[in-house]
Amino acid sequence: MRSDANIAGPMADPVPGPRSEPGETPPPLDDTPIGRAAQQAVEAMNRAGEGLPRPEQTRIMVVANQKGGVGKTTTTVNLAASLALHGARVLVVDLDPQGNASTALGVDHHSEVPSIYDVLVESKPLSEVVQPVPDVEGLFCAPATIDLAGAEIELVSLVARESRLQRAIEAYEQPLDYILIDCPPSLGLLTVNALVAGAEVLIPIQCEYYALEGLGQLLRNVELVRGHLNPRLHISTIILTMYDGRTRLASQVAEEVRGHFGKEVLRTNIPRSVRISEAPSYGQTVLTYDPGSSGSLSYLEAAREIALRDPNAPSVEYTPQHQLQQQPHQQQQHSTIAEGTQ
Repeated sequence: MRSDANIAGPMADPVPGPRSEPGETPPPLDDTPIGRAAQQAVEAMNRAGEGLPRPEQTRIMVVANQKGGVGKTTTTVNLAASLALHGARVLVVDLDPQGNASTALGVDHHSEVPSIYDVLVESKPLSEVVQPVPDVEGLFCAPATIDLAGAEIELVSLVARESRLQRAIEAYEQPLDYILIDCPPSLGLLTVNALVAGAEVLIPIQCEYYALEGLGQLLRNVELVRGHLNPRLHISTIILTMYDGRTRLASQVAEEVRGHFGKEVLRTNIPRSVRISEAPSYGQTVLTYDPGSSGSLSYLEAAREIALRDPNAPSVEYTPQHQLQQQPHQQQQHSTIAEGTQ
């Protein structure tokens, strides 16, 4: 078949645009968008393969915030995958009846599957419900099913209702470096079970208006659990999610959070990313869905920060100033909301 590009005249070049002259070297792959994305993906996976120091004992981290839509599940599964890609053995415990963490990890969680509900209510051993996560070596999940929606009521009449998850984890014999517990957006018995079982609290905070509303209640609950049920519990990590550096609003929220919590806030912010949102629909984390994306690189860096932190360092204690009441300069944010969504 002949090419019209070889015919002289006005139809000689059907595709407009610059052409490489004969003898001219084509641009290297790295100078093209696809090449740069591929290079970022390779660098991300190489960075993940570098490995990180493994903790001396299992770190149990409770991902909690009673405000919905702040990225608890997304943060749980992507941090877990990042830590596993760094060589750690990680278990995700899905305590949210919606089961979104199980979905994002590609783990089966229909009503007939043994789940965390059976562990909490029926006293089934945790080892009988844990499933390996496909595509990520060293990552495991204890899935949630819709049965968990009724667990709050059923737990009320059970003995030691607040510590049933703690006992199940203590009886789990497989070696683990990290256990991440994804909590529902509430402060009920499921979340209390998580707080009793864990030693560290990780709080995702969305970089949007009203993100700090209600955090005082969560901090009070952490103090109550620490005072009466779990003296090891402390807030070790706060991570800023859905950060959009183009808006003043995100910067103001980040500044407010860092002002209240200081060194507990990770240096790495998780950006608002389409890739992060798309990944769960394919049953994957963003780490395997698009390793070179900004979301993937951010979670890898956040996991590195967490792994290099001292889990026993002193943390935020609840004091009146942590009621996070609206500050005078925050009143100006009413006019900033429209700018922040543009």
